[in-house]
Amino acid sequence: MVAVAILAAGRGTRMKSDLPKVLHPLGSRSLIDRVLNSTNAIEPSRRLVIIGYQADLVRESLANYPAEIEFVEQTEQLGTGHAIQQLIPSLQTFDDDLIVLNGDLPLMRPETLTLLLETHRSKKNAATLLAAQVPDPAGYGRVFCDENQILTEIIEDRDCTIEQKQNRRINAGAYCFRWKDLVQVLPKLTSNNDQKEYYITDAINFFDAVTVMDVPDYQEVLGINDRAQLAEAYSILQNRIRDRWMKEGVTIIDPASVTIDDTVKLEANVTIEPQTHLRGNTEIKAGSRIGPGSLIENSQIGENVTVLFSVVTGSVIHDNAQIGPYSHLRAPVEIGAGCRVGNFVELKNTTLGERTNAAHLSYLGNATIGNRVNIGAGTITVNYDGVKKYATKIGDRTKIGSNNCLVAPIVIGEDVTTAAGSTITEDLPNDCLAIARARQVVKPGWRRKDKAES
Repeated sequence: MVAVAILAAGRGTRMKSDLPKVLHPLGSRSLIDRVLNSTNAIEPSRRLVIIGYQADLVRESLANYPAEIEFVEQTEQLGTGHAIQQLIPSLQTFDDDLIVLNGDLPLMRPETLTLLLETHRSKKNAATLLAAQVPDPAGYGRVFCDENQILTEIIEDRDCTIEQKQNRRINAGAYCFRWKDLVQVLPKLTSNNDQKEYYITDAINFFDAVTVMDVPDYQEVLGINDRAQLAEAYSILQNRIRDRWMKEGVTIIDPASVTIDDTVKLEANVTIEPQTHLRGNTEIKAGSRIGPGSLIENSQIGENVTVLFSVVTGSVIHDNAQIGPYSHLRAPVEIGAGCRVGNFVELKNTTLGERTNAAHLSYLGNATIGNRVNIGAGTITVNYDGVKKYATKIGDRTKIGSNNCLVAPIVIGEDVTTAAGSTITEDLPNDCLAIARARQVVKPGWRRKDKAES
């Protein structure tokens, strides 16, 4: 068994926010969510989150986490060692290994934690320290070890000599302890330092042999202390995601201009054009071409669909549909196979049957529209009376003329044609022509006279 403890009690003052640092979003997930997810591969028997600042917000944010979480409160934030001391009552009967992670390490790969645990157990040491070789270690405490990767000392940056500062190995903020050994030394920690805090690194000094494991990719241990570092982490995360999908057979025309949440699922032979952003629980099937200039969020897109310069949220688009340019699909929307939704068309809470077209300049809201329907340019479903919204239903093979207003609630049958410029206020039966507009009046000789002629 292994337990995981995540340090999440701090405010993160350099974030300049009332929101606890660990709740700041990185893509589609919070920092704490990402740290927790990184531990899933080692299948911890217990997950403990040490909370302090805005504790209730952290509890609330993890209320629906798919695994059980134990919250341990650190009412005073007196350092990392003090935080781990708060675990003693919760782990009284625990007798195995404990992994400790900073709550602001969202880029840690699951494989790294698996290797950390395996290394710790194979060495049979009381503690194993994760370290990283970074290009610029300035400001970080340096980790020194012998040729056998056994820790010799940790020296804070300000205390390093010029020679010691050449060492690029830093403390990564991740540890594995044998709990029965750690719990013996935790009460011995002191706060005899400039910050008057208790440090978990001081606990390591009590152990005879501590293994140092270098992380394969130093970017995994880049912490988040301010908004600039948050943006840097997002860039690293996006590089990973895009590289993964391109290796899986997805074409990304201009990767630097594209962002993809790690909750998105793509099939091979999808093409992502520049300036396109995929969010949330989105799935895109093979052969579809998304973008340029499109935002897709929480939507399912079938095979061979094109979405051009459009915004799609909470929608289902079936095979061979064409969306855009400049369409807006607002949840919930379902587009049938072979449909076309074109220039400046907005859909809200609407379903289109198969091979139905709304090619340009229309608003369709609260509507159920059948198969092979053609919506003329400028059509509006007048679905809101200022208090309630009402439904429009249009049957198969109906042709709605240009510049129509369909005043809901209304039911239009199958094989109906409505004349251009009509305002339809009453239900229409199958197989009819509806004309609902004022008769044209022509008055010959009607020319405005200028004042000079009068």
